[in-house]
Amino acid sequence: MRKKDPEVFQTVSDGLKKLYKTKLLPLEEHYKFHEFHSPALEDADFDNKPMVLLVGQYSTGKTSFIRYLLEQDFPGMRIGPEPTTDSFIAVMHGDTEGVIPGNALVVDPKKPFRKLNSFGNAFLNRFVCAQLPNPVLESISVIDTPGILSGEKQRISRGYDFAAVLEWFAERVDRIILLFDAHKLDISDEFSEVIKALKNHEDKIRVVLNKADQIETQQLMRVYGALMWSLGKIVNTPEVIRVYIGSFWSHPLLIPDNRKLFEAEEQDLFKDIQSLPRNAALRKLNDLIKRARLAKVHAYIISSLKKEMPSVFGKEGKKKELINSLGEIYSRIEREHQISPGDFPNLKKMQEQLNAHDLNKFQPLKIKLLDTVDDMLAHDIAGLMVLVRQEETNRPQQVVKGGAFDGTLNGPFGHGYGEGAGEGIDEAEWVVARDKPMYDEIFYTLSPVNGKVTGANAKKEMVKSKLPNTVLGKIWKLADIDKDGMLDDEEFALANHLIKVKLEGHELPADLPGHLIPPSKRKIPAE
Repeated sequence: MRKKDPEVFQTVSDGLKKLYKTKLLPLEEHYKFHEFHSPALEDADFDNKPMVLLVGQYSTGKTSFIRYLLEQDFPGMRIGPEPTTDSFIAVMHGDTEGVIPGNALVVDPKKPFRKLNSFGNAFLNRFVCAQLPNPVLESISVIDTPGILSGEKQRISRGYDFAAVLEWFAERVDRIILLFDAHKLDISDEFSEVIKALKNHEDKIRVVLNKADQIETQQLMRVYGALMWSLGKIVNTPEVIRVYIGSFWSHPLLIPDNRKLFEAEEQDLFKDIQSLPRNAALRKLNDLIKRARLAKVHAYIISSLKKEMPSVFGKEGKKKELINSLGEIYSRIEREHQISPGDFPNLKKMQEQLNAHDLNKFQPLKIKLLDTVDDMLAHDIAGLMVLVRQEETNRPQQVVKGGAFDGTLNGPFGHGYGEGAGEGIDEAEWVVARDKPMYDEIFYTLSPVNGKVTGANAKKEMVKSKLPNTVLGKIWKLADIDKDGMLDDEEFALANHLIKVKLEGHELPADLPGHLIPPSKRKIPAE
């Protein structure tokens, strides 16, 4: 029996903050969740702009990619073939250009980085925030990471747990972009470790195969295949990760054969990044649910260990025995509480962490704390989902603007401009007129009456294209401009032109563009 109705919140962000502090945080604190998994969340984690994390081996073009998106240099930027970016750089919006060092960043309550303090000075000396006034950064922030190196030496000399820092960021960002260089595709040991550390965040990962203009088409297909095969071995998801192929910098293409492919891929990637502000609230909600599930499992593990510990003698021996049989404890919890195996923390890592703890100081199971979290997941979250949808409806225009995102919006360099249904957009003459004599020949074999062919006769000809009826129906609607259920010679030519557009692989327009309306019908007001 529920004691009270779900809480009512004004905004999603406020709701998440309140639910976390009142319902989930007590459970986390009671069972030392923060010492094992991830630090407590702060207000800034719920309020900050969507963040994009770039990860890749050195010289895959991470910093150039940010430069390409912003169309502007940012403070602290270094680009070169050797490992240049040796710091984590948070590229964020600011009224003036400048660099804030890591130690100052982690004490700023308005920035979501305070909990990075726990990674120590070796990391903080390698962490900066580059601020600059840039329209792209008004909607998103970008995190540039040190190039991942191959070889053992560099891995040891970092001085901080690189994979753990990336995991911390992965939990809090909205999109993780893994960059690969099509020219020298190899996944080093450290890189595959890093990708494995991003487990549970596969839904945020996108892959960019960069510098794809440096190799021929046949080679590119092989590289793409090799990349998919390698990723399949590291990322354990049933779905295929989305890979975008292109050349993300503002230099001329070395081998321009695949220009069209690169343009289409770039548009898809831009759309994906542009949707982040709109989906930010949903992402934060999703991450809170993930966190709550892990916190519940953690509570069961800790309380089970406490229950098994003797109160007086043989503590050390029992502790070793319990840590070694942690896999069996996982299985028991899984059965008793119907928890999916995917919700459990990494077994090996958990065993290592438990070694450093006194198991007697753990807390026994406190049902009330778990019930509160279950209640939050079952009821409060549903109320917040409704609010998420309302916020999305009220602010539908939340997209990333500026920089490279504006470069192709309008004008002749817009994606697909002058192609498909857009062909002939700048020409004085009606573009369909070029092939009209050929279409006229067919038109007059269909027994026109008073200069028009019936729908039935036109259909016989149109189905020869082998296009499905749904597509032909749409073409008919666009071509029958006067809506009389028949086609005259110009409308028939237009229908055939649109069939050609579709057969060439282009999309049909939702409404007939002005330049495709036959000259004799341009005075008819569109219904």
